[in-house]
Amino acid sequence: MEAFITLVATEPYAAGALVLNHQLRKLGSVNNRDFVCLVTPNISDHVLDLLSKQQITIIKVDTLRSSNYDNLKLLGRPDLDITFTKIHLWNLTQYSKVVFLDADTYPLKRIDELFNVEATFAAAPDAGWPDCFNSGVFVATPSKTTYSELLSLAASEKGSFDGGDQGLLNTYFDSWSTSPAQRLPFTYNTTPTTQYG
Repeated sequence: MEAFITLVATEPYAAGALVLNHQLRKLGSVNNRDFVCLVTPNISDHVLDLLSKQQITIIKVDTLRSSNYDNLKLLGRPDLDITFTKIHLWNLTQYSKVVFLDADTYPLKRIDELFNVEATFAAAPDAGWPDCFNSGVFVATPSKTTYSELLSLAASEKGSFDGGDQGLLNTYFDSWSTSPAQRLPFTYNTTPTTQYG
């Protein structure tokens, strides 16, 4: 089984998850795959009901928070302290391959070919830091070992260089920059406010 996964750790992200689900269904990408929302305990029953009525698989997870507030403040994004919660997707070993999409992403065409990526992890370059990948879109193979190692890294002093999940995942998957098999084309995760040359 394969799945598209997103994270709903605050209620405003539920709207994005609903739009993302609608777009993937419109494109025909979830006909034989699950669309999964990782949801945290603070999400109301009303929002859970809205999600479940749209054929979304809801998986309740604990909120994992970054304690590196200084780096998050430097980024101007203290709200990203909850993004460590993404780590839970590596625990979903009922899926052979997952494509994670932040709830504020919007596929313009089918991206089903991402499930054919042979690497156990792959991501596109970040627009601001091209030596790093952006953690808003990535392909992963769930693994209890990876899940456990990411939890340990998140709790360590080394943790995340930016305070969020992107710094944590770039630290863990540190061979990304030198491994062509792990690099997705940047077109899988472009930012409309960024200029590309």
